[in-house]
Amino acid sequence: MTNSASSRLLLILFCCSPLWALQPDEILVLANSNHAASVRLARYYCERRGVPSGHVVPLALGTTLRDTISRDDYEKRIAQPIRRLFSTRADMAGIRCLVTTYGIPFRVGPRGPLTQHEGRLTQIRSQLEQAREAIAQLEAKDMKSSAEYGQRARQVTALQSQIDWITGKETHASVDSELSMVLFGSYELYRWQPNLLRTNAPQPFRTLMVSRLDGPDYAITAGLVDKALEAEANGLTGTAYIDSRGMFTKDTYGHYDQSLRDLALLIQLRGQLPLKEERTGDLFPPGSCPDTALYCGWYSVSKYVDAFEFVPGAVGFHIASFEAASLRDPNSTQWCPAMLTRGITATLGPVAEPYLHSFPEPKAFFSELFAGSCLVEAFYRTKPFNSWQLVLIGDPLYRPFRED
Repeated sequence: MTNSASSRLLLILFCCSPLWALQPDEILVLANSNHAASVRLARYYCERRGVPSGHVVPLALGTTLRDTISRDDYEKRIAQPIRRLFSTRADMAGIRCLVTTYGIPFRVGPRGPLTQHEGRLTQIRSQLEQAREAIAQLEAKDMKSSAEYGQRARQVTALQSQIDWITGKETHASVDSELSMVLFGSYELYRWQPNLLRTNAPQPFRTLMVSRLDGPDYAITAGLVDKALEAEANGLTGTAYIDSRGMFTKDTYGHYDQSLRDLALLIQLRGQLPLKEERTGDLFPPGSCPDTALYCGWYSVSKYVDAFEFVPGAVGFHIASFEAASLRDPNSTQWCPAMLTRGITATLGPVAEPYLHSFPEPKAFFSELFAGSCLVEAFYRTKPFNSWQLVLIGDPLYRPFRED
């Protein structure tokens, strides 16, 4: 065997061997040391999953259960202690995944304005006003289809983006998404950064996978672990429900709708789970989805439809804005807290407006699970961005289709 052939064989074995799947000793569990339920949950997870007890990281975040932490407090109370841990403990070299627990805030606020650019800001605002006046004049002349109108519209978009960057708009994120880049040092805080685990790009610093054990109450969060283990022991059975919208447009909406239809076809071809589809603009009506094992669909913003009876181990997400913004509210009609309350085992969603293209494509995400990836690996192999809005909720080690 030649050296090149040997190298290719080793690469294949490396990529396919289950030995390289996420292991319990590659996980750190973050707990709010001032919140008893957070500490209890962290210890419970370690016991159930065999994570070393020394891998619980206590963070002093106060006794009040907070959803949001300021950017400064995130840096001082969460990011800096984690960086110190990685720089001082040799056993941190193998850590690939962080687990955030009930008691750790799930949203981090925006950075402040870039004061060093105040002079430039005044100039840009003046240019923006002039561009908008020019657009108004073109509209008055019924010239919306002209090349000049398109050029001016693009100028307005570019100038507004510069203003947003300077003023700090859209610099908030989910705590978990920022934690993915906690070892990166300084990076741009404006909208998103590419998820290098998805792109397979060279990494000067390590991207950490992050999953969250959280929800409307402690029992629900602990149940995420119990139900995952139950499904792994007994096998995930039930029905897959896929809700596309019959969109065939050549834009991002049409692309994601096609991904949902492709996912439905993949499930049908696999033949292991019965499939039920909704292919119109309607949603599955209340009470129409018994024995739900898998779910993916859209688009009912913050208006959960009580259609599902989730089996232990059920995985699903709804593609829409803000669906994890009230993650701990038991009365919320957002999809993430509502599905958690009704028994789903793993889900994902945004804590603020994420824009459609930030979601994992449905077919890609579930294909990773079908191929035997654990939950957090499937998420990080398919999510486009870090330092942005999505949060993954569930046991990161959960492998619903281990034998496939």
